[in-house]
Amino acid sequence: MQSYLRAPGDGRVKPQLPASILVWALLVGHVLREWTFHGLEALVRSPARRALRVPRRFGDDTLAYFTERLDPAVTRQAAAATIRRAKRNKALGQRGWIGLAVDGTGAGRCAKHGCGLCHPVRDSEGVTHGYLHHFVAISVVGVGLTLPFDVEPYEPGDSEYGAGQRLLTRAVTAVGARFADYVVVDGEFATAPFLHCAGELGLRVVARLKGNLPQLFAAAQARFADQPPHQVIEEHGERVELWDADDFDPWETLRWPTVRVLRYRQHKRDGTVVEAYWLTDLPRARVSSRTLYRFAKSRWEIENEGFNDAKTRHGLEHISHHHANSLLIGWLLTLFALTLERLYRLRYLHRGTHVPLTAIEFVRALRLTLCPPRPLDSS
Repeated sequence: MQSYLRAPGDGRVKPQLPASILVWALLVGHVLREWTFHGLEALVRSPARRALRVPRRFGDDTLAYFTERLDPAVTRQAAAATIRRAKRNKALGQRGWIGLAVDGTGAGRCAKHGCGLCHPVRDSEGVTHGYLHHFVAISVVGVGLTLPFDVEPYEPGDSEYGAGQRLLTRAVTAVGARFADYVVVDGEFATAPFLHCAGELGLRVVARLKGNLPQLFAAAQARFADQPPHQVIEEHGERVELWDADDFDPWETLRWPTVRVLRYRQHKRDGTVVEAYWLTDLPRARVSSRTLYRFAKSRWEIENEGFNDAKTRHGLEHISHHHANSLLIGWLLTLFALTLERLYRLRYLHRGTHVPLTAIEFVRALRLTLCPPRPLDSS
């Protein structure tokens, strides 16, 4: 953090305030769930400024000007370095398998076109009803700690699939080829170019199998339909039926000798049944059906502990300043703050036998320490 704050990639020509002050304030604001520029301005102009270790006051227009000119590559490098150090320090546990989840989302809805990342939102008749911004994110999953650390936005005319390939290549290059073991993705990424890209980066793939691969999907359905489950397990008090076969034929453009397909039927406690198919190149000799099921379920971490947390609690949906680079910096710092908060709260503070603080308990504790106690006025 110290090296990043000293040189975060400030692109201003004649800065009046050090970049370290502004980046630190932005990160602290996201941890405190005070993500708007107006909210940060209120904090640094209040008695809480000293406790936040922000030595100077500033306004929301300063943050807008600053984020327009901040180099996102430096923040990406800092987030990747944090992830690498977390692994070296055993913060990712001892499970032996580390996954990366790649998925896309939309954020920052607006009424008017304001930057190159604005995607028109049209109804069935082609009428535009506002604009939305889209990006793909990547997160560490499968280790009991979800750590999102990079995003790749894409403009209209580009695709989630193309952005996902760029993001995966950059992220794996940043954290190292041996950092993770597999990448888990939804069905939109189950295409030959993406699967080959992951393989060239040294990653195995676990991808959702849907109707976008009709021949393989139909073959898996036909084979497993009349078979009893190959294995029945219990996960978190729920019964799960598993079907697993590794001799399916690849489609024409896929350079795999065979395709392994896992089908699971999950019986939830409320009586609902969830069924899904997944394809992979992980060999059965190395990864059991139960472990592969866990890899597949780890994809939901980027949805629940990634996008949902970031949107509902840390302002990922909010547009503080409608500028393409400001939006990108905002998304990167939001996920970076989320990762730092989790590493600090769940790993660094978890010493002894006490129960780790929940996220809301941690925020409340921080907020209570912001303002110094005032003497009682007995007059």
